Amino acid sequence: MMKQIVLVTGASSGFGRLTAEALARAGHTVYASMRDIAGRNAANAEAMAKLTQETGIDLRTVELDVQSQPSVDSAVADVIAQSGRIDVLVHNAGHMVFGPAEAFTPEQYAQLYDVNVLSTQRVNRAVLPHMRTARSGLLVWVSSSSVTGGTPPYLAPYFGAKAAMDAIAIQYARELSRFGIETSIIVPGAFTSGTNHFAHAGHPADASVAAAYEAGPYAGFGDEVQKAFAEIVPPDADVSKVADAIVTVLDAPFGKRPFRVHIDPSEDGANIGFAVTDRLRAEMLHRVGLADLLVPARNAG
Repeated sequence: MMKQIVLVTGASSGFGRLTAEALARAGHTVYASMRDIAGRNAANAEAMAKLTQETGIDLRTVELDVQSQPSVDSAVADVIAQSGRIDVLVHNAGHMVFGPAEAFTPEQYAQLYDVNVLSTQRVNRAVLPHMRTARSGLLVWVSSSSVTGGTPPYLAPYFGAKAAMDAIAIQYARELSRFGIETSIIVPGAFTSGTNHFAHAGHPADASVAAAYEAGPYAGFGDEVQKAFAEIVPPDADVSKVADAIVTVLDAPFGKRPFRVHIDPSEDGANIGFAVTDRLRAEMLHRVGLADLLVPARNAG
């Protein structure tokens, strides 16, 4: 295994933190990025520093707000200054909301799209020039089984944003392959424990619309949905398997990294849906003579 320089977005908790720590334990130099290290995330940064001290792993925190291009640019510049390169970028930062779709304002939809989708564009624009110059690199995108699998109601804004991010990841893969830059899309299913997704989920701003749903045929529906889907997640579902999958992707040799990896304890069918849609897209590229875009170029440039 070659030691990689890795930047993980949204690494203060959940998949991001687990991934950052797992990659560092695997021997990589990992920059765990998060907002407000001196304030709201001070305890998380301190815990990572303590872990580094106790274990000798190379886990470093870096201030990065994915909703601010200056913050992103500064963080990437810091990483390059310290380590000279970025080999792997893990797009993990995101936020979830829960409630009736109608009760979220357009501004809330836009904000959620910013966090889950536009954030990846900000970070890509800062990191990719370095990867293109090096003619190597790996983008890891943390998607969602909701894009093609069975989905519960009351998560429409979040699911829409994750679907957009997944679509963009696919096109980036094609547009970067001739530079020798690889792509792996990680597809977690529903994990109702081990992350803060539901605990930190946003809620509708339009209380009157939300109340109308609660006063009508959807009374108690939010609890009903969460209970129903929690019951189909196996009790031994381990959220750390997402981080383990990303470690395995990094350990694979160039050209052998999987385009998609599914980690779905509830088996919502996303693996079947993606198998079909990814094949259709690949067949179109074959049809128009662009099949080379499906694999990263060796010795690109």
